[in-house]
Amino acid sequence: MRFRPAALAAALVLATAALPVSPASAARIDPGTSPAINWAPVESATIYPGIGTEAAGAGCTANFVYTDRDQNVYIGQAAHCTSAEGSPLSGSGCASPSQPLGTRVSLGSSGASGELVYSSWLAMQKVGETDEITCLSNDFALIRIPAEAVAKVNPSVPLFGGPVGVIDNGGLPAGEPVYGYGASGLRGGIETPQQGFSLGTEPPGWYHLVYLLPPGVPGDSGGGLMDSRGRAAGVLISLNTLPPGTNGLTDLARALAYAQQHSGLKGLTLVPGTEAFTGGLVG
Repeated sequence: MRFRPAALAAALVLATAALPVSPASAARIDPGTSPAINWAPVESATIYPGIGTEAAGAGCTANFVYTDRDQNVYIGQAAHCTSAEGSPLSGSGCASPSQPLGTRVSLGSSGASGELVYSSWLAMQKVGETDEITCLSNDFALIRIPAEAVAKVNPSVPLFGGPVGVIDNGGLPAGEPVYGYGASGLRGGIETPQQGFSLGTEPPGWYHLVYLLPPGVPGDSGGGLMDSRGRAAGVLISLNTLPPGTNGLTDLARALAYAQQHSGLKGLTLVPGTEAFTGGLVG
């Protein structure tokens, strides 16, 4: 188990196999507009938010789609999904070993694999990050999708639609509804819609606590959560013992701002979904 000191919860990280675990404030994130990329129709896309990912035997869930100034296409997951084999179940992203950039990551049922091009763990270790909360909560990675597989990508979240952008005020207030997807191998790899609500945000804003139904379980790590307006809120990283059955999220605005500063990927931005956000309960 991995424990969060002086926080709302003690955390068990959610990768199926490899398990881990600054800016003073999150930069405002402008999602902008999608570059001139011909996204796959949502009905036939095989790479999209919520697919399962796998690297070195560790299964996780992808969050959202991103692009850069050169129209490279990326999909996000949690950094701990590419932690080094045999790494401990406790510790900080600023110290825990990780697989290197260039690691291959398989992308769901698409038949394609991408390349790990950014890991917050590796970035924090490279710059000598020392802020304890950032080291524990900044858990975000990017997988570059090969050019030949971009035609398989759609940036929309299945069933819910969106995202419409990124929450840019640093908050996910208590009671706010959240919507997302999990692809844990514990459910046979079946992609599962998740709905719930926020229990609030730990100061200074890196970590959000949520209740989900069904709860996030090992293998759901890396999945993206949206708020009631369809804005991308966070990346699922933990299953908590206190309060029982809660999950924890890395704040996406902060994680993306850190990546923009340290990844070397110019113009990195989230891609809005091609499908309108629906919100509401799933029948």
